[in-house]
Amino acid sequence: MPDFGGRRLLLVSTNYAPEQAGIGPYATQIAEHWAADGLTEVNVLAGMPHYPAWRTDPGYRGTWRTAELRGGVRVHRRRHTVPPRQTALRRALYEASILAHGLAVPPRMGPPDAVIAQLPSLAGGLIGARIAGRHQVPYIPIVQDLMGAAAAQSGIRGGDRAAAAAASVEAYILGRAELVGVIHESFVDKVAAMGVDRERIRLVPNWSHVARPTRPRAETRARLGWREDEIVVLHSGNMGLKQGLEILVDAARLAPDIRFVLMGDGNQRAHLRSLAGSLPNLDFAAPADTDDFPEVLAAADALAVTQRASVLDMSIPSKLTSYFAAGRPVVASVAAEGGTAEEVRRSQAGVLVPPEAPEELIAAVRKLAEDPRAAAELGACGPAYVDACLGKEAGLARIDGLLDEALARRAPHRGAHT
Repeated sequence: MPDFGGRRLLLVSTNYAPEQAGIGPYATQIAEHWAADGLTEVNVLAGMPHYPAWRTDPGYRGTWRTAELRGGVRVHRRRHTVPPRQTALRRALYEASILAHGLAVPPRMGPPDAVIAQLPSLAGGLIGARIAGRHQVPYIPIVQDLMGAAAAQSGIRGGDRAAAAAASVEAYILGRAELVGVIHESFVDKVAAMGVDRERIRLVPNWSHVARPTRPRAETRARLGWREDEIVVLHSGNMGLKQGLEILVDAARLAPDIRFVLMGDGNQRAHLRSLAGSLPNLDFAAPADTDDFPEVLAAADALAVTQRASVLDMSIPSKLTSYFAAGRPVVASVAAEGGTAEEVRRSQAGVLVPPEAPEELIAAVRKLAEDPRAAAELGACGPAYVDACLGKEAGLARIDGLLDEALARRAPHRGAHT
C-alpha cells in the first residue's frame, strides 16, 4: 500500500455505494482503498443513490444533503433531479441540478491535496475542476465514458445538439487536468482530439470487482427455477436506450425453447416489459444481492451484452468484467469496431454477433449449447483473463500511480494536510 503521507483527497463521483452497477462500485473501491491506509483523509462528493433504476433510493428520498461515514470515507451527498425517462432536456436538467447544488454547497472539508473526478458526469467534472482550481491542486479526471459521444449515439430526442454541447464542456474539463486517466485505449484518440496532449493521458483500466462463484450451478438453477435441460441467456445491468435490449425480446419471441432473463433495472424496463407482453420464456428479475450476484451469473448458460447498431462504444460496460469472473461464455451483440468487441476478442471468453440481429444471436447461443466442451473452454478464459489483466490490486495500483504522478508533476509540491 503506497504511503500518501497524510494527504487529503476529494473524489467527485455522482455514482457511489450503495449503487451496485455501473461506475459506482469503482468509485467506492478507489475511495475505500485510499482510506484503508489510515493516513489519508478521503472525501467523496456524490449524488443520491439512483442508478440503474433511475429512481432515488427510498432511504434518501426527501433528503437535500447529507454527510455519512462509509468504509472509512466521508461521503457528502447532494440532492438532484432523477429523470425516469431520458430526453436531452431531462438529462441537461439532471446535470444542471448536480452542478448547482454541488457548487452552492461544496463538501465541508479542509483544502484537498488533489481532486479526482469520474466522467462521464459533466457536472461532476466541472465541480472537480472548479474546486481543484480554487485550491491550486492537481485535477485528475478519469474517463469512464464521454457524454458527447454517448449523446450522439443515444437515439434520444435532441441528441445531436446535446452531443455538441457536451463535447464542448468535456474539452473544457479535460483541458484543466494535470493528467487524464482513461479506462480503455480507444478513448485516447478522442481525448487527444479535445486538445489534451497525449503525454498527459494515462491508461487505467477497470477491474473485475465481484467475487468468484462458489456454489454448485445446479443448486442455483434449481433455486431460480431454471430447468437443467433448458438454455438460459442472462443479461445483467442497466436497461437503457444504449443497450438496445429489444434484441433479446425479439430473440425470445423467435426461440421459445430458450429462456432469456433480463436482470436489473433502468429507464427502459417498463418499455421492454410492454414489448415482451406475455412471452413465457422471457423473465424480468430484480438485481441480485451482492453475495448472490456471482452465483446467478454462473448459473446461466450464456451471458449477453448488447448495444444498439448506432452505438460505437469506446467504453467497456462494467458488466463485462463481472461476466468474465463468472466463468460463463459471453455473447456480445455489439459493433465489431467498438471497445466491447475488442475486449471480448482480447479475453477469448465469448463470441461476437452483429447488433440488432436476433437470428444471429440465437444461432450463436444454440451453437454453444450444442458443444458444451467449447462453451466451457470459452467460459474458462474469462477468469483466466481476470487473473492476468483485470485484477483488483493491479487496477487500484494503476490508480495510485496516476495520483502519485499528478502530485509529483505539480510544483511547488504542496505540504501534506493533517
